[in-house]
Amino acid sequence: MPGSVRACFAGCLLALFSSGCATLGPQSIPRDRQGYSSAISDSWKEQTLLNIVRLRYADAPMFLDVSSIVASYSAEGQLDAGVAFPPQGSASSSVGGYGRLTTRPTISYAPLTGEKFTLSLLRPIPPASVFQMIQAGYPADFILGATTRAINGRYNRSAGINARQADAEFVELAAAFRRIQQSEGLGMRVEKREHGEATLLFFRGDTTPQLEADIALARRLLAIQPSGEFSLVYGSVQRGPNEIALLTRSMLEILMDFSNCIDVPPAHVSSGRTYAGYPERVAGAQRLATIHSGSTAPADAYTAVRYRDTWYWVDDHDLASKRAFAFMMMFFSLAETGHTAAPPVLTIGAD
Repeated sequence: MPGSVRACFAGCLLALFSSGCATLGPQSIPRDRQGYSSAISDSWKEQTLLNIVRLRYADAPMFLDVSSIVASYSAEGQLDAGVAFPPQGSASSSVGGYGRLTTRPTISYAPLTGEKFTLSLLRPIPPASVFQMIQAGYPADFILGATTRAINGRYNRSAGINARQADAEFVELAAAFRRIQQSEGLGMRVEKREHGEATLLFFRGDTTPQLEADIALARRLLAIQPSGEFSLVYGSVQRGPNEIALLTRSMLEILMDFSNCIDVPPAHVSSGRTYAGYPERVAGAQRLATIHSGSTAPADAYTAVRYRDTWYWVDDHDLASKRAFAFMMMFFSLAETGHTAAPPVLTIGAD
């Protein structure tokens, strides 16, 4: 074989293997992890927003969970070389080959039905999880406003067929809890008892005059004893002065509340397609988020979906609404088990 043919043969062989192997093995992990993670996150936000819009238009919500992802890769190649020696004249040579890299992702979806539907959408969020989020630093007034129907007989606003405005005492209590939280005046601990765990709340003893006034206000509105610890239980009305009863919402109720934050086209209300939602402020409390609508797709959105002939979106420059939307995504996990749910299983095979 002539030297030029051998050089060409070696060059093609090297290029084939280097191009195939560069995209497999460890190098594929950052690309696949980031790609699938971003895709799942974006689709989850869009699915949640779409179901919020569906509820506003009296349409049934539908959720599909990504239960597993299997991405397998295979690389193959072939290289051919030949030399022809005719009876007369100079010899001719040829080099040919091909390389192929294929990916076969298998994504499994599980519809939210039956027991899983009940756990995720209809079961109330555990009261301990609500105050755990407050202890973690999330704004107390927002968390209570989003997840709580009533606390010691003081009722929050409600959406749907039982729509009502919030009691003035609830709004005042949520604001007091926020100020107490900012002053590090609220404590929480969990005790193991004979029949399970008990969640206890308490107010810090070493206080400033302002914090002392806020704690006194919270005690008065909750109708609890002036000192000591308080048992946190599920319910609308307390059984004694040492108990804080929290009637929490289900995830479906939270979605309904968010659906009332959509600024739907006025024509949809006048034609009977939907109803008028919350104004910007309700009984002194700001609504959870602002969801816009329009006939054209938004140029810069945190998340956006199209439902029938209208686009709905959360503005990417509206930090408060984006934060509220992110909190709601975590509520899904809390509503199911009281803990963060396990993510989808991602398996990547490289042949």
